Amino acid sequence: MAHPSTGERRRTARPPSPWGMFIRGFIKRPVMVGAVAYSTRRLVEHMISRCDWANCKLFVEYGPGVGTFCRPILEKLPPDGMLIAIDTNPDFIDYLKQTIDDPRFVAVLGSAADVEQIIRDHGHQQADYVTSGLPFSTLPKGVGPAIAAATHRILRKGGAFLVYQYSPKVKQFLTPHFTRIDHAVEWWNIPPAQLYWAWKD
Repeated sequence: MAHPSTGERRRTARPPSPWGMFIRGFIKRPVMVGAVAYSTRRLVEHMISRCDWANCKLFVEYGPGVGTFCRPILEKLPPDGMLIAIDTNPDFIDYLKQTIDDPRFVAVLGSAADVEQIIRDHGHQQADYVTSGLPFSTLPKGVGPAIAAATHRILRKGGAFLVYQYSPKVKQFLTPHFTRIDHAVEWWNIPPAQLYWAWKD
């Protein structure tokens, strides 16, 4: 009996576990991953609880990692909505493409600073909501402010930038662009997370 080639075995192999992928991503790029443990479902639900889902056409996520936010967002997103997930890590993008089969979902290898071009490439001019767990304070110099500015530009009026971090320093990236910023702490997370809803009024 002929044995499958190495390439065939690789294509049919099951993707690694979310935890395995997360640890691999943290080891390879610790500066680009916000924590050594991915977010709890409780944090995710808290973060997206203020969204007006009935009128959401485009949701964007920066740094989706293993898809901890992607799946709950897709559960709530209308049939005609779209979720664009942007990550600089090709391993995470490949993993998401393998594990999320939904016509409303697009995984993009790229920088969140280029979000304006990315959403245009997918037929949109504005987003309703953007969420991010990127570690703003440890990103390369200038990247954090560029992401915050680009996010403000692409949000529609009444939309929001939903940011979860483990340091309150992220607020300094939001205040130059957003005048109304709500804040909460999700204690049932390891570590406890700072949650910010920056609204575009």
